[in-house]
Amino acid sequence: MRAAARAALHPRSTCTRRARHRTLAAFSSRGCSSMIRRLVPEAPLRETDAGLVAAGGGWFVLNAREARWRRVEERGAGLSFEGETDFPQIGIGLRVLGPGEPMAMYHWETDQEDFLVLSGEALLIIEGEERPLRPWDFVHCPAGSKHVIVGAGEGACVVLAVGAREHQTTRASDGTLEWRDDWGAYTVDEAALRHGAGVEEETTDEERAYARFPEPEPTRYRDGWLSG
Repeated sequence: MRAAARAALHPRSTCTRRARHRTLAAFSSRGCSSMIRRLVPEAPLRETDAGLVAAGGGWFVLNAREARWRRVEERGAGLSFEGETDFPQIGIGLRVLGPGEPMAMYHWETDQEDFLVLSGEALLIIEGEERPLRPWDFVHCPAGSKHVIVGAGEGACVVLAVGAREHQTTRASDGTLEWRDDWGAYTVDEAALRHGAGVEEETTDEERAYARFPEPEPTRYRDGWLSG
């Protein structure tokens, strides 16, 4: 934070401006070219039957209402912004949950996760405790925190979810992202079971944890999911 504040108050000179210090002046004649970095390309957006997806590496702008969502019966709808690409450092997405619909099964991960409630009401179950959530409540889950979020109230809630991937993934020989076996675990918790958001036996197997739910189905955005 302090470094960012200093940078905001004292922005660096461009290569065309006179350097303040002799060391920078000596460097400027040959340093500008070495500071030029390759341009990051724009990623293509591919149209699918259910909406747009990012289809390659690079930067992109994607409107959530135009993107491809996935819907799971009794688990709400979700949007993963990475589409057909891999975000190696963080996962980020939106979840729309109806009352009683769990975002996941109660679990912990080896990296931190964070959540921001954008609209509606939800229930956080964390380390066996229950906490009601309302719009603009922020939830920080350090690595190892056992947690799950369940939709609550009278209508749908929208949650922005961000999760780090440093300790959960590795790169395969072909460059694709692979999940490690020791990513974390789904654990047994009374409160989570009471709200239909927990497993009856601890496991690290995603298929076992979600066996009672159908496979996610691609779907287009539906009016009313997002406000504003």
